Amino acid sequence: MATNSARLLALLSTMQRIRAFEETAMAGHAAGEVPGPLHPSIGQEAVAAGVCANLRVDDRLTSNHRGHGHALAKGADAARMMLELYGRAGGSCGGKGGSMHIADFSVGMLGANGVVSGGIPIAVGAAQGLQLLGSDAIVCCMFGDGAINRGPFLEGLNWAALYRLPVLFVCEDNGVAAFTATASVTAGPGVAARAESLGVPAVAVDGNDAAAVDAATAALVATIRAGGGPRLLHARTYRLTGHTSTDAATWRATDEVAAARENDPIARLESVLRAEGVAQPALDALRDDALREMSALRAHANAAPWPDPASAFADVIGENA
Repeated sequence: MATNSARLLALLSTMQRIRAFEETAMAGHAAGEVPGPLHPSIGQEAVAAGVCANLRVDDRLTSNHRGHGHALAKGADAARMMLELYGRAGGSCGGKGGSMHIADFSVGMLGANGVVSGGIPIAVGAAQGLQLLGSDAIVCCMFGDGAINRGPFLEGLNWAALYRLPVLFVCEDNGVAAFTATASVTAGPGVAARAESLGVPAVAVDGNDAAAVDAATAALVATIRAGGGPRLLHARTYRLTGHTSTDAATWRATDEVAAARENDPIARLESVLRAEGVAQPALDALRDDALREMSALRAHANAAPWPDPASAFADVIGENA
């Protein structure tokens, strides 16, 4: 198998696992098994896979409220993630954090974040720490287009540029902030122009083209790791689901969603691989393996014990701690 095909198959495998995880979790929520809504990233898998394929285990990653894909692509344990969504013992955060707070420090995943733009200052702080330690590890900071209208975006990029910190800022631009079209609330030419005005060079990429995201990220990571300072990747994509697992997204235009489904990043990558000579059964096997894996994790999480009530007071800082 050609080297390029092998890398693209690895990207596709990651994307299929992300989609299978989220579709399985969504089914669990619909069945009343998962307490609380989920923020799926179905349709955005190429960004997570293409970016994280270029990160080392010791590189750090900060995410946002839509972070299942980022965590999985960085290497976080899918079984512990599913347990966390189900609020069970053994979850990534002991079953106490849920969907928006997945973290796995063992692979450099510093955490998802329920606060829009909240991961940006965390990433910058982590990057400054790495710089002070003399490490060549970098930090990747994932956020949505809605985050660019909040103060931490300006503050974080300004600080990163001032100190030439090793940060890759990734704007996962799905065109909508919750239920609001981002263009309707964003002045000026957008995220790349704002980054460059602060001295952070930016590169735009088709976020539904996994190979393009992979290539663009590889070049940016090499520059950052060599001491080139922060960079921004602007990846345009589309969220195929509603804002959360409880949102049927009937507020979206039917033709818009239909057009987006024709641009599904998984289908696009499969088409590229078929053109390179990869047989359809091999592609189907990746999907089927991912679905079996996540179905087993759902069953395991649904049968897992609840956390010991006494653990509710663990990790809480108080005057009696």
